[in-house]
Parts: sequence; C-alpha cells; structure tokens
Amino acid sequence: MARNDPYRNMRFLVEIDGIVQAGFSEATIPDTSQDPIEYREGNEIPTVRKIPGLIKYGNLTLKWGITDSAMELYDWRKLVEQGKMGDARRNIAVILQDEEANPKSRWEFVNAWPNKYDAPDLNAKGTDIAIETLEIAHEGMVRVS
Repeated sequence: MARNDPYRNMRFLVEIDGIVQAGFSEATIPDTSQDPIEYREGNEIPTVRKIPGLIKYGNLTLKWGITDSAMELYDWRKLVEQGKMGDARRNIAVILQDEEANPKSRWEFVNAWPNKYDAPDLNAKGTDIAIETLEIAHEGMVRVS
C-alpha cells in the first residue's frame, strides 16, 4: 500500500492580483467561524434552538524579508490609507506545494485589502533579517483544492 505523508508547510506560493512579490517567509491562513444564535418560540419545550449566525473570517497575515522589491506591498497599503478602495481590493491565493513544487492545496480570498502594515524592528546589535508584516482583511475564503 502506498504511503501518503502530509505536506510540509514550508513550500508555498502567494498570488496577489497585479502584484508580483517573490518569497514570503510566512503566510498565516485565517480561521472561519459562525456564532450560534439561540432562538426559542413561546410554545416550545424549555430548550433553545441554535441557528447559524453570520460567517466571520480572520485576516490573512503575510511576512517577508525586506528586499529592493518590497515597496509594491507597502504601496498597496497606501492605496487604502488614501481611501482608494476600488483600486485596493484584490483577489489572493495561497498555494501549498509538495516536494516537487506541484500545487496541492489552494486557499482563495476575495475582495482582499491590507488593513495593517508592520515595519521591522531594527537592532544594531543583532543579525536577524528585517521582516515586514502585512495583515489582509477579506470578504471570503474558500479552499478549492
């Protein structure tokens, strides 16, 4: 019988409409949840029904080391700060790959826009990589494969 090992979380791609950015060191795929709404009619037994409420999506978080090409993602955030939401909304895909770089799992995010930018902490005594972080709000997440 063939053995199916789980995929490693270190090989992934991020596709953002209109932005070409090389490697990301981290992509934190958010959760999705629905709070139950308790409901009861007056003629029912003394227990409540639970019906699903609104769907909530967490934010996607991307981290990368600063390079010469890092301004494109910062400029995307600036569009939001300038109120240009029509230009800022993008579709995003995060693709998990196997050891041979074949796509295996794909999460898609619609109407995404960066709601938080975090610049790196700098320290002259250290040797760490300067990491930028972008938190991205969106209006829906689907795992398509």
